[in-house]
Amino acid sequence: MLDGPRLSPASGRPAASLVVFLHGYGADGNDLIDIGRAWSNYLPDTAFASPHAPSPCDQAPMGRQWFPLAMGDPHRIWQGVQSAAPALDAFLDAELKRLGLGDAHLALVGFSQGTMMALHVGLRRRARIAGIVGYSGYLAGAEDLGETVNRPPILLVHGDADQVVPVIALHGAAEALGRAGFPVEWHVSPGLAHGIDEQGLRLGADFLRRVFAGKAER
Repeated sequence: MLDGPRLSPASGRPAASLVVFLHGYGADGNDLIDIGRAWSNYLPDTAFASPHAPSPCDQAPMGRQWFPLAMGDPHRIWQGVQSAAPALDAFLDAELKRLGLGDAHLALVGFSQGTMMALHVGLRRRARIAGIVGYSGYLAGAEDLGETVNRPPILLVHGDADQVVPVIALHGAAEALGRAGFPVEWHVSPGLAHGIDEQGLRLGADFLRRVFAGKAER
């Protein structure tokens, strides 16, 4: 079972929603949990969790990976997200059960390889989740979206100076998801490399407030 840092709701009340962060290649769950601290004022009744990916990173032994680095190979990325999905699904099921919540109260927030996982797993849950925020990522299996049965709202954010995952990945994902009937919002941050800026964080917090309130496009 995956594990990682968690934050209880800032309000001190029982959790009304859950945000799960999915980190990038070579990092671990500690990399994104501080975003939960920054967002806790916007989402006071939300619990946050940030699991460590299942495998030690091939190229950064102190970090973790969801799957081996695929260097933009769509086939290997597709194999990777499929292989890592069961462990992530099991973690999500356990966290929701622990908090007494259902998928409608769950949102996934990914960065880079974590965005690939968020989009793969979040679109294939048995029940529709509240939403997905993907930073600097890539949509694996765009041609296989017909197998998905739920259409959660999605926000994609990317820097136009990203040399790790070029911004064309955002445009390709938004086009494929929109064509398949998913409600997609997107934003390109000028001058931003492979990372998350303050504007991206504000957009993510606003999006999550809206989806948890049922006010995002469905």
